[in-house]
Amino acid sequence: MPTYGYECRPCGAFDEMRPMADATATAACPQCGGVARRIFGSPGLRTLNPDVRRALDASAKSAEQPAVVSSVPGRSRRPTPVTRDPRHARLPRP
Repeated sequence: MPTYGYECRPCGAFDEMRPMADATATAACPQCGGVARRIFGSPGLRTLNPDVRRALDASAKSAEQPAVVSSVPGRSRRPTPVTRDPRHARLPRP
C-alpha cells in the first residue's frame, strides 16, 4: 500500500498509508482532526535495486545528452560458420 504525505497547517506534516483508490486531496490530521492537504515529495529511490537505479540514471542522462554515433560499427573479421550437418539443410529458410 502506498504512503502519501499530508500537511496540517497548525500541526505539521504527517504520512498516511492508504490504497491508491482512496488517495484523495485531503485527509484528517491524526493530532487535531483538522483537514490536511496532500503534499507531493520525491519518490523513495533509496529502496530501488542498484541495477534499476543505474538504468534510470543512464536513461535520464541519455535524454539530456544522447550519445552520438559518428561511424558505423565494424564487422567481425571471423567468417560466418557453415554447417555440414544434413539435418540443418531441412530447416526452413527466411
